[in-house]
Amino acid sequence: MSIINQYEGTGSDGTAISVVYAEQPEANIAFALAFTGDQLPRLVHWGRPLADPQAALALYDAVRPQRVSGVLDYTPWPSVLPTQAEGWMGTSRFNVARDGVELFCKFTVSNVTIGKHDDGIPGADVPTVTVDAADDEQGVGLVWTAELLPGGLIRQHATVRNLTDGELEVNKVELGFALPANANEVLTTTGHHLRERQPQRHLLGVERIEKNSVIGRPDFDASLLLAAGEPGFGFEHGDVYAAHVAWSGNSTLTAERTPYTQTLIGGGEVLLAGEIALTKGGEYATPSVFGAYGDGLNEIGKRFHSYVRSLHPELIAKPRPVMLNTWEAVFFDHNFDTLKALADKAAASGVERYVVDDGWFGSRRDDTSGLGDWQIAQDIWPDGPKSLKALADYVHAKGMEFGLWFEPEMINPNSNTYRAHPDWVLKPTKNRMPMEGRHQQVLDLSNPDAYQYIYNSINGLVDELGIDYIKWDHNKQVTEGVSPYTGRPAVHSQTLAVYRIWRDLKAAHPDLEMESCSSGGGRMDLGILRYASRVWTSDCVDPVEREDTQRYTSLVVPPCMMGEHIGHSPAYATHRATSQEMRMAMAFFGHMGIEWNLLKEPDEALAKLGQWVTEYKQHREWFAQDTCVHADQCDPAVRVDGMVKPDKSAAIYRYTMLTTSSTYPTAPVHLPGLDPDANYRVYPLAINLDLDASGANVGFSPLGWWNEQGIVLPGRALTTYGIRPPELNPAQAALFAAVKA
Repeated sequence: MSIINQYEGTGSDGTAISVVYAEQPEANIAFALAFTGDQLPRLVHWGRPLADPQAALALYDAVRPQRVSGVLDYTPWPSVLPTQAEGWMGTSRFNVARDGVELFCKFTVSNVTIGKHDDGIPGADVPTVTVDAADDEQGVGLVWTAELLPGGLIRQHATVRNLTDGELEVNKVELGFALPANANEVLTTTGHHLRERQPQRHLLGVERIEKNSVIGRPDFDASLLLAAGEPGFGFEHGDVYAAHVAWSGNSTLTAERTPYTQTLIGGGEVLLAGEIALTKGGEYATPSVFGAYGDGLNEIGKRFHSYVRSLHPELIAKPRPVMLNTWEAVFFDHNFDTLKALADKAAASGVERYVVDDGWFGSRRDDTSGLGDWQIAQDIWPDGPKSLKALADYVHAKGMEFGLWFEPEMINPNSNTYRAHPDWVLKPTKNRMPMEGRHQQVLDLSNPDAYQYIYNSINGLVDELGIDYIKWDHNKQVTEGVSPYTGRPAVHSQTLAVYRIWRDLKAAHPDLEMESCSSGGGRMDLGILRYASRVWTSDCVDPVEREDTQRYTSLVVPPCMMGEHIGHSPAYATHRATSQEMRMAMAFFGHMGIEWNLLKEPDEALAKLGQWVTEYKQHREWFAQDTCVHADQCDPAVRVDGMVKPDKSAAIYRYTMLTTSSTYPTAPVHLPGLDPDANYRVYPLAINLDLDASGANVGFSPLGWWNEQGIVLPGRALTTYGIRPPELNPAQAALFAAVKA
C-alpha cells in the first residue's frame, strides 16, 4: 500500500514549512517536497524510503543555501519550475508573453491537495500532490501535479492558464528534478538512421547540456532518456536519476547546474512561436515529464517497463505473435501469388502474424508516388480471387493475423489526394513547400477534413479486410510545419491529432494492435507508447548493430514491445554477413519477427528457423513479465543481456561476442539479477548446444559446462566471479539458462 502524508513544521528562522512525503514501498522508492510560505515546492528527497518520513521537515534547514556575496538577497534554491522571481539565474524554464511582451511571473501557491488515484488501471495505487498557484497581477495561473506510480516512476506535469483578457502566448514550460551533488555524470544517447540510441557520457560542469528534438518527432538523435548519476554508474551499480519527456513532437531533455545551485534534470515540449496562444480561460497542458531513480540503469529500466506494461494488458493476456513483415522480402514487388507463397512458408515456420508492407495502394510501385491515396491498387489487387481481401482471407485461414502498413501522416505530391487537396500540406508560406524527404510532405492532420479522410480510409480498410494489426510509419522529418488551415505552426496540434486518431481507431476496434514505426526507431516515447503495442526498433536488422541499439532502447521500452527481426544475410542495411544463429539469438528476447524472403531459403535454413521459433514460444509469456538486465563488462567486445523471472527462479542470458577480445580465451562473465542465496543449474539452450554446427565455436577443447546437464553453482558466485563463456568467433552469440536447482 502506498503512502502519502503531509507534515507541518517551522524552520530555525521561523519560516512555516510543509512537507509532502510519498512512498511506494514495493518499489522501494519515495520522494519529499518542501513547501515554504506560499512558494512552489522543492524536491528535497528522491530515492529509497525514509525510516522517519516526518524527519523530512528538517531538510529545509539541512539543504537551504545561505546568502552569499555578489548575488541577489536570496541564493537560488530551485523549485520544480524555477523563475527569476525566486532567484533562478540559469536558462529560462518558463516563458510566457502577452502582446509580444515577456512576463516574469512570481507564482503564489493558493492550495496544495494530496490524495491517491488508480490512474485508470484497476488495482493501481498512485500517491498524488497537486499545487494550485497563480500570478494574479499578470493573469497567469498554474496547476502542477506530481504522482508516484506503482513501479516507482515520478510523473509530473503542469497546466498553464490565462486568467485575464488579452492573448497569452506560451513559449516554454520546462519541468525539473533537483538532484544530489554527486550526480554529475550525464548519459544521453545519439544516433542516426540505422544506428539509433548509441550512448554518450559527459561530466557535467557548471553548464547546461540539452538534447533537442525539433523535427516533429523524437528522431534518431533523440535521447530516449537523460540520466545523471555518480561518476562511473553502470547498468548494475551507482545511484542514477533519469528523465524522459512523454511527447511525440518537438521536445527537449536537459541537465543544468549553475555556480549557485544543485543539478536539475528535466525537460518539456519545444514550442514554436505562436503555436500556443491562449484566450481568457484557455489552458495549455504540458507533456508528462517522468523521473526514475535506480541503483544502476537496470533498475531505471525496470521502473519504466512496469509503467509501460501497465498500459498494455494485452502483453500478458496474449503472447506476442511471431510475425513476418514483407518489406525486406519483396519490397515494392507485390503480387498475389508471391505473397500467398510467402504466407505458406511463414505459417510453416511458426509465424502467427503476417504483415503486408508498403506498396499495396494507389500508384505506389516505388517511393515517388501514391502516398496518401489509401485505396487498394486495382492493377495489383483486382477485385476477384487475387484481391488483397483474398490474401487477407487466406492469411486468416492459415491461422495467422493479418497486418497492413500505413504512413498516414505523409503524402507524395505525386498523388491523387495531393492534386485534389494541395492545401492539406504543412508549409511555411502559401507559395513555398518545405524541403522534401523521400519524395514526401507532411499531411496537415490539424485540418478536420484531412483528419477525417485519413481516419475514414483506415477505419474502412480495417473493416473491409479484417485487419488485426497496423504498422504505422512516419518517414519525413517535420520541418517548417505551419498549417494553412490555422495559419500557425502546427507540430503541437499535429501530435495531438496523431494521438487522437490512434485513440479513435482503437476505440472502434478494441482488439486492433498498432506499431510505431518512424523510419525505424524515430518515435518511441511514452506519448506514443500509451497506444502502441510495439515499436520498430530500427530499420537495421544487422544483429551486430542491433545489440547496442536494442540494449539502450530497453532502458524505457520493454523488450516484448521491441520489434526484433531475423533478417537476410548479408544485411541489406550494412552488407555484413552473419550466421543464422546470430541473427536469431539477437531477436530472441524481444517481439520476434522475420524480415526475410523465405521463398529463397533452403529447407535446412527454414527447419532451423522453425526450431528457434518453437523455442521462443516456450519462453515469450514470461519474457513479457521478466526483469530485463544487462551486465557491466570491462571487455568492450562482450555483451551479456538477460531476462530474469520476477521471482528469480529462472533466467535466460545471451552472451554475444561482437569483435575479437583482448582476452583469449574470453574471461568469465557474471550474470546479473539472480538470487545470491540460491543454487542455479546453468546450461545451454538446446537450440544452440552444438556451437560447432554454426561455425561459432573457436575453442580447441570442450567447455566443461556446455552440455545438456550443465553445472550447478551458487547465485552469489554467478553474480560475482561468474562463469566462463564459450569461446566464439566475432559476430556470434549463444543462449543459456539459469534455473534454480
